Amino acid sequence: MNHPLLQRITIDLNICHGKPCIRGLRYPVEFILELLSAGMSIEEILADYDDLERDDILAALVFATRLTQVKSIYKIAQ
Repeated sequence: MNHPLLQRITIDLNICHGKPCIRGLRYPVEFILELLSAGMSIEEILADYDDLERDDILAALVFATRLTQVKSIYKIAQ
């Protein structure tokens, strides 16, 4: 079942080279995750980036969670 917040994640080949972004803005999901993993709080991110909303940050987390919900992981030979 799709989470309603996932509607905030868009993929457009003309925006950020097709990376998943927040609402068609030039904020890739990976950027939001990097900010969070660096220790920024949701409130700090929202204060620094006026066009983001709390649900945008939560959508990035839902998206990342879905990416980790795989059935199998295969090692790629190097």
